[in-house]
Amino acid sequence: MHDARTLIDMGAEAVRRLARRGYSLDLSALEGLQARRNQSIRVADELRAESKRVAKEVQETAKKGGDISKLKERAREIKEEVREVEAEQERVQEELRNLLLSIPNLPHDKAPDGDSDEFAVEVRRVGTPPTFSFEPKDHVDLGEATGILDFARATKLSGPRFAVSRGAGAALERALAALFLDIHTRRHGYIEHSVPYLVTRKTMTGTGQLPKFEEDLFATGVADRELFLIPTAEVPLTNLYADEVIPPADLPLALTAHTPCFRSEAGSYGRDTRGLIRQHQFSKVEIVRICDPEDSEAELEKMVGHAEACLKELGLAYRVVILAAGDTGFSAQLTYDIEVWLPSQNTYREISSVSDFGTFQARRANIRTRGADGKPTLVATLNGSGLPIGRTMAALLEQCQQQDGSLLLPESLAPYLGFRRITANGTPEA
Repeated sequence: MHDARTLIDMGAEAVRRLARRGYSLDLSALEGLQARRNQSIRVADELRAESKRVAKEVQETAKKGGDISKLKERAREIKEEVREVEAEQERVQEELRNLLLSIPNLPHDKAPDGDSDEFAVEVRRVGTPPTFSFEPKDHVDLGEATGILDFARATKLSGPRFAVSRGAGAALERALAALFLDIHTRRHGYIEHSVPYLVTRKTMTGTGQLPKFEEDLFATGVADRELFLIPTAEVPLTNLYADEVIPPADLPLALTAHTPCFRSEAGSYGRDTRGLIRQHQFSKVEIVRICDPEDSEAELEKMVGHAEACLKELGLAYRVVILAAGDTGFSAQLTYDIEVWLPSQNTYREISSVSDFGTFQARRANIRTRGADGKPTLVATLNGSGLPIGRTMAALLEQCQQQDGSLLLPESLAPYLGFRRITANGTPEA
Protein backbone atom coordinates (compact mmCIF):
# COMPACT_ATOMS: atom_id res chain seq x y z
CA MET A 1 0.00 0.00 0.00
CA HIS A 2 1.22 3.46 -0.84
CA ASP A 3 1.11 6.79 0.91
CA ALA A 4 -1.11 9.01 -1.26
CA ARG A 5 1.05 12.08 -0.71
CA THR A 6 4.16 10.22 -1.86
CA LEU A 7 2.54 9.12 -5.12
CA ILE A 8 1.21 12.62 -5.77
CA ASP A 9 4.60 14.20 -5.08
CA MET A 10 6.25 11.67 -7.42
CA GLY A 11 3.73 12.61 -10.11
CA ALA A 12 4.81 11.53 -13.58
CA GLU A 13 7.55 9.32 -12.14
CA ALA A 14 4.96 7.24 -10.26
CA VAL A 15 2.87 6.99 -13.43
CA ARG A 16 5.92 5.87 -15.42
CA ARG A 17 7.04 3.24 -12.94
CA LEU A 18 3.59 1.75 -12.50
CA ALA A 19 3.13 1.67 -16.28
CA ARG A 20 6.12 -0.70 -16.41
CA ARG A 21 3.97 -3.28 -14.70
CA GLY A 22 0.91 -2.58 -16.79
CA TYR A 23 -0.94 -0.39 -14.27
CA SER A 24 -2.34 2.97 -15.34
CA LEU A 25 -2.30 5.35 -12.39
CA ASP A 26 -5.10 7.94 -12.50
CA LEU A 27 -3.14 10.70 -10.80
CA SER A 28 -5.92 13.27 -11.12
CA ALA A 29 -8.41 10.96 -9.40
CA LEU A 30 -5.91 10.36 -6.60
CA GLU A 31 -5.23 14.09 -6.23
CA GLY A 32 -8.98 14.81 -6.20
CA LEU A 33 -9.67 12.30 -3.43
CA GLN A 34 -6.74 13.55 -1.39
CA ALA A 35 -7.94 17.15 -1.78
CA ARG A 36 -11.51 16.21 -0.76
CA ARG A 37 -10.17 14.35 2.27
CA ASN A 38 -8.02 17.29 3.35
CA GLN A 39 -10.89 19.73 2.79
CA SER A 40 -13.29 17.67 4.90
CA ILE A 41 -10.71 17.50 7.69
CA ARG A 42 -10.23 21.30 7.58
CA VAL A 43 -13.98 21.98 7.62
CA ALA A 44 -14.52 19.56 10.50
CA ASP A 45 -11.72 21.20 12.49
CA GLU A 46 -13.13 24.66 11.83
CA LEU A 47 -16.62 23.57 12.94
CA ARG A 48 -15.28 22.02 16.13
CA ALA A 49 -13.40 25.24 16.88
CA GLU A 50 -16.58 27.24 16.29
CA SER A 51 -18.50 24.84 18.54
CA LYS A 52 -16.07 25.55 21.37
CA ARG A 53 -16.42 29.30 20.84
CA VAL A 54 -20.21 29.12 20.84
CA ALA A 55 -20.24 26.95 23.97
CA LYS A 56 -18.04 29.48 25.74
CA GLU A 57 -20.26 32.31 24.55
CA VAL A 58 -23.35 30.49 25.84
CA GLN A 59 -21.78 30.27 29.30
CA GLU A 60 -20.74 33.92 29.35
CA THR A 61 -24.12 35.15 28.06
CA ALA A 62 -26.01 33.01 30.56
CA LYS A 63 -23.95 34.44 33.44
CA LYS A 64 -24.95 37.95 32.32
CA GLY A 65 -28.61 36.92 32.10
CA GLY A 66 -28.72 37.41 28.35
CA ASP A 67 -30.77 35.56 25.72
CA ILE A 68 -28.96 32.34 24.75
CA SER A 69 -31.66 30.80 22.56
CA LYS A 70 -30.04 31.77 19.27
CA LEU A 71 -26.64 30.64 20.51
CA LYS A 72 -28.05 27.25 21.54
CA GLU A 73 -29.73 26.92 18.15
CA ARG A 74 -26.41 27.64 16.46
CA ALA A 75 -24.72 25.05 18.69
CA ARG A 76 -27.28 22.44 17.53
CA GLU A 77 -26.70 23.43 13.90
CA ILE A 78 -22.94 23.09 14.28
CA LYS A 79 -23.34 19.66 15.88
CA GLU A 80 -25.38 18.49 12.89
CA GLU A 81 -22.92 20.01 10.44
CA VAL A 82 -20.03 18.23 12.16
CA ARG A 83 -21.88 14.91 11.84
CA GLU A 84 -22.43 15.51 8.12
CA VAL A 85 -18.83 16.53 7.49
CA GLU A 86 -17.48 13.57 9.47
CA ALA A 87 -19.71 11.22 7.47
CA GLU A 88 -18.37 12.74 4.25
CA GLN A 89 -14.85 12.47 5.60
CA GLU A 90 -15.36 8.75 6.28
CA ARG A 91 -16.80 8.20 2.79
CA VAL A 92 -13.89 9.96 1.11
CA GLN A 93 -11.35 8.24 3.36
CA GLU A 94 -12.81 4.83 2.46
CA GLU A 95 -12.81 5.69 -1.25
CA LEU A 96 -9.19 6.83 -1.03
CA ARG A 97 -8.18 3.73 0.92
CA ASN A 98 -9.87 1.43 -1.61
CA LEU A 99 -8.02 3.16 -4.44
CA LEU A 100 -4.67 2.89 -2.64
CA LEU A 101 -5.31 -0.79 -1.86
CA SER A 102 -5.76 -1.45 -5.59
CA ILE A 103 -2.46 0.15 -6.67
CA PRO A 104 0.43 -2.34 -6.97
CA ASN A 105 3.90 -1.74 -5.62
CA LEU A 106 6.35 0.35 -7.61
CA PRO A 107 8.73 -1.97 -9.47
CA HIS A 108 12.42 -1.73 -8.69
CA ASP A 109 14.62 -0.27 -11.44
CA LYS A 110 16.55 -3.56 -11.35
CA ALA A 111 13.50 -5.40 -12.73
CA PRO A 112 13.69 -5.62 -16.53
CA ASP A 113 10.92 -4.35 -18.79
CA GLY A 114 8.31 -6.83 -19.96
CA ASP A 115 5.10 -8.50 -18.86
CA SER A 116 5.78 -12.25 -18.92
CA ASP A 117 8.38 -14.87 -18.04
CA GLU A 118 9.82 -14.47 -21.53
CA PHE A 119 11.38 -11.19 -20.37
CA ALA A 120 12.98 -12.59 -17.21
CA VAL A 121 16.74 -12.07 -17.04
CA GLU A 122 18.83 -15.10 -16.14
CA VAL A 123 21.32 -14.49 -13.32
CA ARG A 124 22.99 -17.90 -13.05
CA ARG A 125 22.66 -21.63 -13.61
CA VAL A 126 23.71 -24.14 -10.99
CA GLY A 127 24.27 -27.84 -11.63
CA THR A 128 24.02 -29.79 -14.85
CA PRO A 129 20.64 -31.11 -15.98
CA PRO A 130 20.81 -34.92 -15.97
CA THR A 131 20.89 -36.84 -19.21
CA PHE A 132 19.33 -40.25 -19.66
CA SER A 133 20.00 -43.23 -21.92
CA PHE A 134 16.25 -43.79 -21.94
CA GLU A 135 13.13 -41.68 -22.42
CA PRO A 136 12.56 -40.00 -19.03
CA LYS A 137 9.08 -40.18 -17.53
CA ASP A 138 7.27 -37.31 -15.88
CA HIS A 139 6.68 -37.32 -12.13
CA VAL A 140 3.03 -38.35 -12.51
CA ASP A 141 3.88 -41.55 -14.38
CA LEU A 142 6.77 -42.26 -12.00
CA GLY A 143 4.66 -41.65 -8.91
CA GLU A 144 1.78 -43.78 -10.11
CA ALA A 145 4.02 -46.58 -11.42
CA THR A 146 5.80 -46.89 -8.06
CA GLY A 147 2.55 -46.41 -6.15
CA ILE A 148 3.86 -43.51 -4.07
CA LEU A 149 1.41 -41.01 -5.63
CA ASP A 150 -2.32 -41.56 -6.17
CA PHE A 151 -4.13 -38.88 -8.12
CA ALA A 152 -7.24 -40.93 -8.94
CA ARG A 153 -8.17 -41.51 -5.30
CA ALA A 154 -7.42 -37.88 -4.47
CA THR A 155 -9.90 -36.87 -7.18
CA LYS A 156 -12.44 -39.25 -5.65
CA LEU A 157 -12.01 -37.51 -2.31
CA SER A 158 -11.87 -33.87 -3.35
CA GLY A 159 -12.10 -33.47 -7.11
CA PRO A 160 -9.29 -32.60 -9.54
CA ARG A 161 -5.97 -30.97 -8.61
CA PHE A 162 -5.37 -32.80 -5.38
CA ALA A 163 -2.91 -35.60 -4.63
CA VAL A 164 -2.49 -38.45 -2.19
CA SER A 165 1.02 -39.61 -1.32
CA ARG A 166 1.51 -43.01 0.28
CA GLY A 167 4.25 -45.17 1.71
CA ALA A 168 7.68 -43.97 0.63
CA GLY A 169 6.00 -40.96 -1.02
CA ALA A 170 4.46 -39.76 2.23
CA ALA A 171 7.78 -40.36 3.99
CA LEU A 172 9.55 -38.34 1.31
CA GLU A 173 7.21 -35.38 1.84
CA ARG A 174 7.87 -35.46 5.57
CA ALA A 175 11.62 -35.80 5.05
CA LEU A 176 11.80 -32.83 2.67
CA ALA A 177 9.97 -30.57 5.10
CA ALA A 178 12.26 -31.61 7.95
CA LEU A 179 15.39 -31.12 5.83
CA PHE A 180 14.34 -27.65 4.71
CA LEU A 181 13.39 -26.54 8.22
CA ASP A 182 16.72 -27.81 9.56
CA ILE A 183 18.63 -25.94 6.85
CA HIS A 184 16.85 -22.67 7.61
CA THR A 185 16.87 -22.91 11.40
CA ARG A 186 20.28 -24.47 11.99
CA ARG A 187 22.29 -22.84 9.20
CA HIS A 188 20.49 -19.59 8.46
CA GLY A 189 19.13 -18.57 11.87
CA TYR A 190 15.40 -18.60 11.13
CA ILE A 191 12.99 -19.12 14.02
CA GLU A 192 10.51 -21.89 13.30
CA HIS A 193 6.82 -21.13 13.92
CA SER A 194 3.61 -23.10 14.00
CA VAL A 195 0.87 -20.74 12.82
CA PRO A 196 -2.90 -20.77 12.20
CA TYR A 197 -4.04 -21.89 8.75
CA LEU A 198 -7.21 -19.78 8.98
CA VAL A 199 -6.84 -15.99 9.14
CA THR A 200 -9.02 -12.89 9.08
CA ARG A 201 -9.75 -10.50 6.22
CA LYS A 202 -7.57 -7.89 7.91
CA THR A 203 -4.65 -10.33 7.99
CA MET A 204 -5.06 -11.18 4.29
CA THR A 205 -5.25 -7.46 3.47
CA GLY A 206 -2.05 -6.80 5.41
CA THR A 207 0.10 -8.79 2.98
CA GLY A 208 -1.80 -7.83 -0.17
CA GLN A 209 -3.90 -10.93 -0.91
CA LEU A 210 -7.02 -8.85 -0.40
CA PRO A 211 -8.87 -7.19 -1.91
CA LYS A 212 -7.30 -7.91 -5.31
CA PHE A 213 -7.00 -11.71 -5.16
CA GLU A 214 -10.18 -12.71 -3.32
CA GLU A 215 -11.23 -15.08 -6.10
CA ASP A 216 -7.99 -17.04 -5.62
CA LEU A 217 -8.71 -17.72 -1.93
CA PHE A 218 -10.77 -20.31 -0.12
CA ALA A 219 -13.11 -18.62 2.35
CA THR A 220 -14.86 -20.29 5.24
CA GLY A 221 -16.76 -19.29 8.32
CA VAL A 222 -16.83 -20.33 11.95
CA ALA A 223 -20.08 -19.22 13.57
CA ASP A 224 -20.24 -15.49 12.81
CA ARG A 225 -16.55 -15.15 11.83
CA GLU A 226 -15.23 -14.79 8.29
CA LEU A 227 -11.93 -16.63 7.83
CA PHE A 228 -9.69 -17.51 4.90
CA LEU A 229 -7.44 -20.53 4.37
CA ILE A 230 -3.88 -19.28 3.93
CA PRO A 231 -2.38 -19.40 0.41
CA THR A 232 1.12 -19.31 1.95
CA ALA A 233 2.69 -19.02 5.40
CA GLU A 234 3.87 -15.55 4.36
CA VAL A 235 0.45 -14.30 5.46
CA PRO A 236 0.47 -15.34 9.13
CA LEU A 237 4.25 -15.01 9.56
CA THR A 238 4.41 -11.40 8.34
CA ASN A 239 1.23 -10.39 10.17
CA LEU A 240 2.55 -11.69 13.48
CA TYR A 241 3.94 -8.15 13.84
CA ALA A 242 0.93 -6.22 12.50
CA ASP A 243 0.20 -3.04 14.49
CA GLU A 244 3.47 -3.42 16.40
CA VAL A 245 6.65 -1.37 16.76
CA ILE A 246 9.66 -3.71 16.58
CA PRO A 247 12.74 -2.60 18.56
CA PRO A 248 15.56 -1.77 16.10
CA ALA A 249 17.89 -4.12 17.99
CA ASP A 250 15.59 -7.04 17.09
CA LEU A 251 15.99 -6.50 13.33
CA PRO A 252 16.31 -8.33 11.07
CA LEU A 253 13.70 -10.88 12.07
CA ALA A 254 13.97 -14.27 10.35
CA LEU A 255 10.87 -16.49 10.47
CA THR A 256 10.00 -19.84 8.92
CA ALA A 257 7.09 -22.28 8.96
CA HIS A 258 5.94 -25.44 7.23
CA THR A 259 2.22 -25.21 6.44
CA PRO A 260 -0.39 -26.44 4.02
CA CYS A 261 -1.32 -23.83 1.42
CA PHE A 262 -4.71 -23.45 -0.26
CA ARG A 263 -5.30 -21.73 -3.60
CA SER A 264 -8.30 -21.81 -5.90
CA GLU A 265 -6.04 -20.94 -8.85
CA ALA A 266 -8.93 -19.08 -10.46
CA GLY A 267 -8.44 -18.61 -14.19
CA SER A 268 -5.56 -21.10 -14.44
CA TYR A 269 -7.48 -24.07 -15.78
CA GLY A 270 -5.58 -25.97 -18.43
CA ARG A 271 -2.19 -24.81 -17.15
CA ASP A 272 -0.08 -27.35 -15.27
CA THR A 273 -3.17 -29.15 -14.01
CA ARG A 274 -1.49 -32.56 -14.32
CA GLY A 275 0.49 -33.67 -11.30
CA LEU A 276 2.02 -31.69 -8.47
CA ILE A 277 2.86 -28.40 -10.19
CA ARG A 278 -0.38 -26.48 -9.63
CA GLN A 279 -2.76 -27.82 -6.99
CA HIS A 280 -5.51 -26.50 -4.75
CA GLN A 281 -3.73 -27.82 -1.66
CA PHE A 282 0.01 -28.25 -1.22
CA SER A 283 2.56 -27.83 1.55
CA LYS A 284 5.49 -25.47 1.65
CA VAL A 285 8.29 -24.26 3.88
CA GLU A 286 8.22 -20.46 3.83
CA ILE A 287 10.93 -18.01 4.87
CA VAL A 288 10.18 -14.41 5.88
CA ARG A 289 12.50 -11.58 6.87
CA ILE A 290 11.61 -8.20 8.38
CA CYS A 291 14.33 -5.54 8.34
CA ASP A 292 15.30 -1.90 8.03
CA PRO A 293 14.31 -0.68 4.53
CA GLU A 294 17.93 0.32 3.84
CA ASP A 295 18.92 -3.33 4.23
CA SER A 296 16.21 -4.94 2.11
CA GLU A 297 18.29 -5.38 -1.08
CA ALA A 298 21.05 -7.16 0.82
CA GLU A 299 18.48 -9.25 2.69
CA LEU A 300 16.88 -10.26 -0.62
CA GLU A 301 20.18 -11.57 -1.98
CA LYS A 302 20.71 -13.45 1.28
CA MET A 303 17.26 -15.07 1.08
CA VAL A 304 17.79 -16.21 -2.50
CA GLY A 305 20.92 -17.97 -1.28
CA HIS A 306 18.93 -19.60 1.54
CA ALA A 307 16.38 -21.02 -0.91
CA GLU A 308 19.16 -22.15 -3.24
CA ALA A 309 20.84 -24.02 -0.36
CA CYS A 310 17.87 -26.41 -0.28
CA LEU A 311 18.27 -27.28 -3.96
CA LYS A 312 22.03 -27.63 -3.63
CA GLU A 313 21.55 -30.01 -0.72
CA LEU A 314 19.42 -32.19 -2.98
CA GLY A 315 21.78 -31.91 -5.94
CA LEU A 316 19.05 -30.58 -8.22
CA ALA A 317 19.93 -28.54 -11.31
CA TYR A 318 18.33 -25.10 -11.35
CA ARG A 319 18.68 -21.51 -12.49
CA VAL A 320 17.94 -18.08 -10.98
CA VAL A 321 16.17 -15.29 -12.89
CA ILE A 322 14.95 -11.76 -12.15
CA LEU A 323 11.31 -11.32 -13.09
CA ALA A 324 10.25 -8.56 -15.45
CA ALA A 325 8.43 -5.59 -13.93
CA GLY A 326 5.12 -6.57 -15.51
CA ASP A 327 5.43 -10.17 -14.28
CA THR A 328 6.27 -9.25 -10.68
CA GLY A 329 3.64 -9.96 -8.03
CA PHE A 330 1.22 -7.26 -6.90
CA SER A 331 2.95 -6.49 -3.58
CA ALA A 332 6.58 -7.00 -4.63
CA GLN A 333 9.03 -4.43 -5.92
CA LEU A 334 11.62 -7.00 -7.02
CA THR A 335 11.41 -10.78 -7.36
CA TYR A 336 13.93 -13.51 -8.05
CA ASP A 337 12.51 -16.79 -9.34
CA ILE A 338 14.43 -20.00 -8.83
CA GLU A 339 13.58 -22.50 -11.55
CA VAL A 340 14.35 -26.21 -11.25
CA TRP A 341 15.04 -28.49 -14.21
CA LEU A 342 12.17 -30.82 -15.17
CA PRO A 343 13.47 -33.50 -17.60
CA SER A 344 9.98 -34.43 -18.82
CA GLN A 345 9.42 -30.87 -20.02
CA ASN A 346 13.05 -30.31 -21.03
CA THR A 347 13.00 -26.90 -19.37
CA TYR A 348 13.37 -25.03 -16.10
CA ARG A 349 10.18 -24.43 -14.08
CA GLU A 350 9.61 -22.09 -11.15
CA ILE A 351 10.04 -23.71 -7.75
CA SER A 352 10.60 -20.62 -5.58
CA SER A 353 9.87 -16.91 -5.73
CA VAL A 354 11.82 -14.67 -3.36
CA SER A 355 10.54 -11.11 -3.15
CA ASP A 356 11.39 -7.75 -1.63
CA PHE A 357 8.22 -5.81 -0.79
CA GLY A 358 9.95 -2.69 0.53
CA THR A 359 7.57 -0.91 2.92
CA PHE A 360 4.49 -1.83 0.85
CA GLN A 361 3.20 -4.61 3.12
CA ALA A 362 4.38 -2.88 6.29
CA ARG A 363 2.20 0.15 5.54
CA ARG A 364 -0.84 -2.09 4.99
CA ALA A 365 -0.19 -4.14 8.14
CA ASN A 366 1.18 -1.20 10.17
CA ILE A 367 4.49 -2.86 11.05
CA ARG A 368 7.04 -0.34 12.28
CA THR A 369 10.34 0.10 14.04
CA ARG A 370 12.00 3.23 15.42
CA GLY A 371 14.32 5.44 13.41
CA ALA A 372 17.46 7.18 14.64
CA ASP A 373 15.24 9.97 16.00
CA GLY A 374 13.21 7.48 18.04
CA LYS A 375 10.05 8.03 15.99
CA PRO A 376 8.10 5.08 14.52
CA THR A 377 8.98 4.30 10.90
CA LEU A 378 7.97 1.53 8.52
CA VAL A 379 10.02 -1.66 8.17
CA ALA A 380 10.67 -3.64 4.98
CA THR A 381 9.31 -7.16 4.53
CA LEU A 382 10.59 -10.00 2.35
CA ASN A 383 9.49 -13.57 1.79
CA GLY A 384 10.29 -16.63 -0.28
CA SER A 385 9.56 -20.31 -0.77
CA GLY A 386 12.16 -22.45 0.86
CA LEU A 387 10.81 -24.77 -0.67
CA PRO A 388 7.40 -26.12 -1.78
CA ILE A 389 7.22 -29.84 -1.08
CA GLY A 390 5.17 -30.92 -4.10
CA ARG A 391 7.23 -29.19 -6.76
CA THR A 392 10.43 -30.36 -5.10
CA MET A 393 9.10 -33.92 -5.16
CA ALA A 394 8.26 -33.57 -8.86
CA ALA A 395 11.80 -32.41 -9.66
CA LEU A 396 13.36 -35.10 -7.46
CA LEU A 397 11.39 -37.94 -9.04
CA GLU A 398 12.23 -36.76 -12.54
CA GLN A 399 15.92 -35.95 -11.99
CA CYS A 400 16.56 -39.05 -9.84
CA GLN A 401 14.78 -41.66 -11.99
CA GLN A 402 16.63 -44.77 -13.09
CA GLN A 403 16.21 -46.90 -16.21
CA ASP A 404 14.64 -49.76 -14.23
CA GLY A 405 11.90 -47.45 -12.93
CA SER A 406 13.43 -47.01 -9.49
CA LEU A 407 14.33 -43.71 -7.85
CA LEU A 408 17.76 -43.04 -6.35
CA LEU A 409 17.37 -40.22 -3.87
CA PRO A 410 20.10 -37.83 -2.61
CA GLU A 411 22.27 -38.87 0.32
CA SER A 412 21.15 -35.78 2.24
CA LEU A 413 17.69 -37.33 2.67
CA ALA A 414 18.93 -40.68 4.00
CA PRO A 415 19.10 -39.55 7.66
CA TYR A 416 15.48 -38.42 7.43
CA LEU A 417 14.17 -41.38 5.41
CA GLY A 418 16.27 -44.33 6.50
CA PHE A 419 16.59 -45.31 2.84
CA ARG A 420 17.90 -43.92 -0.43
CA ARG A 421 16.21 -45.98 -3.13
CA ILE A 422 12.55 -46.45 -3.99
CA THR A 423 12.18 -49.53 -6.15
CA ALA A 424 9.97 -49.72 -9.23
CA ASN A 425 7.21 -51.22 -7.10
CA GLY A 426 7.53 -48.52 -4.40
CA THR A 427 9.51 -50.49 -1.83
CA PRO A 428 12.09 -48.46 0.15
CA GLU A 429 15.65 -49.80 0.07
CA ALA A 430 18.71 -48.60 1.96
